[in-house]
Amino acid sequence: MPVVVVEKQTPQITLLTLNRPEQRNAISIELLIGLADAISAVENDPAQRILMLRGAGAVFCAGLDLKEARDLSRAKQSAELVGQCLVALSETRLVTLALVHGAAIAGGAGLMSACDFVVATQGSKIGYPEVRRGLVAGLVMTFLRRQLRERDIRELLLTSELIDAERARQIGLVNRVVPEKDLMTEARKIADAVLQGAPGALTNSKRLLAELWPTSVRDDVTRALRDHMQARESGEAKEGIAAFAEKRQPNWLKT
Repeated sequence: MPVVVVEKQTPQITLLTLNRPEQRNAISIELLIGLADAISAVENDPAQRILMLRGAGAVFCAGLDLKEARDLSRAKQSAELVGQCLVALSETRLVTLALVHGAAIAGGAGLMSACDFVVATQGSKIGYPEVRRGLVAGLVMTFLRRQLRERDIRELLLTSELIDAERARQIGLVNRVVPEKDLMTEARKIADAVLQGAPGALTNSKRLLAELWPTSVRDDVTRALRDHMQARESGEAKEGIAAFAEKRQPNWLKT
């Protein structure tokens, strides 16, 4: 089975499913390549107007595949592909919806944040625990700065604690929270409302929203890659990722 499953729901709506359920849809290089290719293919189909993103299995996405992340020879490719996917989701002419269940953590929460809409199930956990792994959530910061208050961003990033979907809705990270059985139904309600709009007007609305910011998402992600890679290659990251894999508390003093 492919790591990203592509399904046309209607002539105008495509559903992408992250398909590594045994690994909690952890973000690997293979998954990132599959996701980037799928987004590009859907965008290049002029009939398509809505892109939905969900995860197979118990959670939406548990973040970076930390087993793969321990291989520093692949770190640069991984980081660049994460940035590429975030930019693709943000800049696409398609209206994008993330369907979150179970958990969206770290890079998984980043993919969610790059979408136009987020519908999450009750009790889902969302957060950015990168600092507990010795990493910096640099690639997602541009979206958090656009969507949240400064106080809420600092709480999410500096405490690295996970919040539930309702709290995420209250601070503006999630649009709607529903029972799990209603996740697709609610997403389709949003999609159907969007489809009432003219395609060109929607595309231009997204473009103008992006252009009204002083810097672009693409420029922000390019700038953040530098800090992200410095963290990925640091002693803190090596210790943090090792501690996570070994299910122990990291020893920051030895880094």
